[in-house]
Amino acid sequence: MNYPENLKYTNEHEWIRLEGDVAYVGITEYAQEQLGDIVFIDINCEGETLAKGEVFGTIEVVKTVSDLFLPVGGEVLEKNAELDDDPSLVNSDPYGKGWLVKIRPTDMSEIDSLLDAAAYRTLINK
Repeated sequence: MNYPENLKYTNEHEWIRLEGDVAYVGITEYAQEQLGDIVFIDINCEGETLAKGEVFGTIEVVKTVSDLFLPVGGEVLEKNAELDDDPSLVNSDPYGKGWLVKIRPTDMSEIDSLLDAAAYRTLINK
């Protein structure tokens, strides 16, 4: 499995990639594989400021609906509109075209408390 070194990860299998003062958030390759075929993504929090760990949406697969948790607190700037028409992008490209939201973190130090790729690999392989 692929765990890019330039990302930070959560125990709930979300990833975050910082680009300047904004960050992209998605779910990991491991998470999408465990979920299976994604059929719908519901994110309705654009413009809101949410706390670290707060639910920012849901992801629906054939069998279940799962909550999505924000890895760090911040303002939700944008959801990935491409997922409205093609939620399977999360399955096919979880670290690229399958990103979920773009946020402006309120406390950059929260990113430092997340897992690096090696620590996330250890978590998955337990």
